[in-house]
Amino acid sequence: MEKSVLGRAWVSAYSDEDKIFSSPEDLVGKILHCRGIDGDAQRNLFLNPSIKEYMPDPSVMRDMDAAASVIADAVLRGDKIAIYGDYDVDGITSTAVFVKYLRALGCDVIWHLPTREGEGYGLNIRAVDDIAAAGARLLITVDCGISGGAEVAHARALGMRVVVTDHHSPDTTLPAADAVVNPKRSDDTSGMNYLAGVGVAFLTIVALNRELKSRGDNGFAEKLAGINLLNYLDFVALGTICDTMPLVGLNRAFVATGLKVLGMRQNLGLRVLMDVAGIKKPSVYAAGFALGPRLNAAGRLDSAAPALELLLTDNTLIAYDLAEKLHKMNQERIDIQNAIMLRANEMAAASAADRFSLFVCCENWHGGVMGIIAGRLKDKYNLPACVATKSDGVINGSGRSVAGVDLGRIIHDALAAGIAREGGGHAAAAGFTLDADKEKEFGEFLERAAREQLAGRPPVREVVVDAELDAGGANMKLVKMLGALEPFGQGNPEPTLVLRGGRLKGVSVMGGGAHLRGSVATSAGTTLAFVGFNLVGTPVGDFLLDDENTNTTITMLGRLKENEYNGRVSAQFFLEDITI
Repeated sequence: MEKSVLGRAWVSAYSDEDKIFSSPEDLVGKILHCRGIDGDAQRNLFLNPSIKEYMPDPSVMRDMDAAASVIADAVLRGDKIAIYGDYDVDGITSTAVFVKYLRALGCDVIWHLPTREGEGYGLNIRAVDDIAAAGARLLITVDCGISGGAEVAHARALGMRVVVTDHHSPDTTLPAADAVVNPKRSDDTSGMNYLAGVGVAFLTIVALNRELKSRGDNGFAEKLAGINLLNYLDFVALGTICDTMPLVGLNRAFVATGLKVLGMRQNLGLRVLMDVAGIKKPSVYAAGFALGPRLNAAGRLDSAAPALELLLTDNTLIAYDLAEKLHKMNQERIDIQNAIMLRANEMAAASAADRFSLFVCCENWHGGVMGIIAGRLKDKYNLPACVATKSDGVINGSGRSVAGVDLGRIIHDALAAGIAREGGGHAAAAGFTLDADKEKEFGEFLERAAREQLAGRPPVREVVVDAELDAGGANMKLVKMLGALEPFGQGNPEPTLVLRGGRLKGVSVMGGGAHLRGSVATSAGTTLAFVGFNLVGTPVGDFLLDDENTNTTITMLGRLKENEYNGRVSAQFFLEDITI
């Protein structure tokens, strides 16, 4: 479909794109084929993502054995150990995994999460000094540290041993730590470079657990026997989902198993947070859009410490107090975000024409929501977007990118060019710091780099369609078949379907006037309900709400899900776009 009502191109993921399926029997096989999953062995592995099948020997990662040995030495000596994390969900859960494990062994362990506004991402000298002053003999970084060469050197000069565990892209020179575990090292051949920081931290604990057991009668045998590492996978799943890591390979097993652990409600803090957020059944969506934002809210507005304390507490009263605090902070974050979004959108709209990128910057915006605003602008304008706040002569910002533009590489090149003074990230997301007098230069650099990566062709608004079929085939049988492909997320998106032949019935507004609900009559003589979020005020919403279009046959694009209402389960289509 060259152009939909929303002006997007619908592109088929499969080669026989003209074929319309009247039954769902072979849809799952075609979807798997389009995602590179072929043959019985691959299909069975994908459809049954168990830790047993996917778990590698941690030693395949460079420096893993050295890291396990250094940490084991510290544990057996009774040294105080410091865990240094990050203020996002990946960093918080990475820290929680390590602290929980070391506490289970009875270790003397402390932790530090930097503040977003005061300290910024990664290691800093003052924090290292404080950790050394507290008596730590071993410093372990999680979800950070790979770019902290000077800070690692300082820690070692103060007499501490240092183990770096991270998943961010390293600089040319690695920090001179006792061990550097990072699957993105150029000399790491493990193929695990899709892991989140918490995934790397968990594998390090697996290696450490094995190392401690191999040391024989060391006084820890009983404690080690009482630890089930699978019970930590709720943390691993949360960090992996919220850091938008691809749900492939081991990540798929981490998330599939981790959601089951989350559903067992064993962790007090997460159990209470799910209750506060109204989550009855754990899912990727619930983790990414309900739990994650609440855990992130603390680090966005102030300190991430309350989020970590919630994950670690065994006190019910404290857990409820912290969960309510995070819930309120998340609402405050939403209010701040909405106010900034209005102004950022005005600025973006004034400059979006004929652009290959967006860069908006304003005085004294709250730095904790820059990434969220960048993501919203990226989605709206289909352009890589950077949003920044300026204060005291310094600009701090975050960016989100579209397919075809590696934003992390752009920030890395801006560092090399002397335009940015700090920064880093992934292809899809990055952060940066620059002097205020570099604002214009950075915007021009971003535009040139994006234009070059896109070869002078603006990003196309495309939607990849996994399958198309007659609307009569959209039923609970198909819902259950598609459910076998879960967990869905980055790298394994929920299948996008095109349904043909639906005859439009009644449509009404819901959800405070922003959303739609309606139904279509199908060739099978059934009625398929649909909902359309944020479609009021769009060309799709205008068409559907026009009474003159009742009984019009439309083609719908969206996702098919299970809907439960008053004890009745039925198929429901989540409508995103239409053609007429």
